[in-house]
Amino acid sequence: MPAAEETTRLEPEKQRLLKHHTEKHFTAGEIVRDIIIGVSDGLTVPFALAAGLSGANASSSIVLTAGIAEVAAGAISMGLGGYLAAKSEADHYARELRREQDEIITVPDIEAAEVAEILAQYGIEPHEYAPVVNALRKKPQAWLDFMMKFELGLEKPDPRRALHSAMTIAIAYILGGIVPLVPYMFIPKATDAVVASVVITLVALLIFGYAKGRFTGNKPFRSALQTALIGAIASAAAFAMAKAIHP
Repeated sequence: MPAAEETTRLEPEKQRLLKHHTEKHFTAGEIVRDIIIGVSDGLTVPFALAAGLSGANASSSIVLTAGIAEVAAGAISMGLGGYLAAKSEADHYARELRREQDEIITVPDIEAAEVAEILAQYGIEPHEYAPVVNALRKKPQAWLDFMMKFELGLEKPDPRRALHSAMTIAIAYILGGIVPLVPYMFIPKATDAVVASVVITLVALLIFGYAKGRFTGNKPFRSALQTALIGAIASAAAFAMAKAIHP
């Protein structure tokens, strides 16, 4: 049922209260999650690759070429992964929706008992939830929505979610991946460029980690340090391995 229609059925006093109260909830969680996935991998993986090639005494042009190739491949791979993950979620929701529809039609008494059980878990007494159960049985769509959300814990996915997820992750990966490669565009000697790359990327990781902490509700400074530390460890490991294989 549309929210507007539902609101018109509320008592005037409740309508007045809702109209004068705006809850400031963050509702862009999926988009932020995709951006975090894309940027964090985009900053870390090309950074480690560039550091490793620099440790192997490769020239800046080779590092840049390999880095751009990796960013392109990584963006495609990560975007495809995001698309398939979102598509799988949508397919799972559709399967469970069909199953729940069939159960409401074929075994309505069992489904009604499940509604009662769900409400009882919230401490609602039988004489209190009985009218709710009876009201839902008269409204099949509302009953179905209730079961999907409260029995299965599933929210109806946005049909465009898969494509949006793929594009968001891919673009975020590209933007993150360009950062550690910028010094190699202007500094011919890779051993000099890697120093600038480390500085620029660590600053970017700190900023990104801080922003991630603010958006996700974690401690921003702690998130910034953790993100930068992970990137530093990855690049140091790649650089050390390259040096060990190619002294």
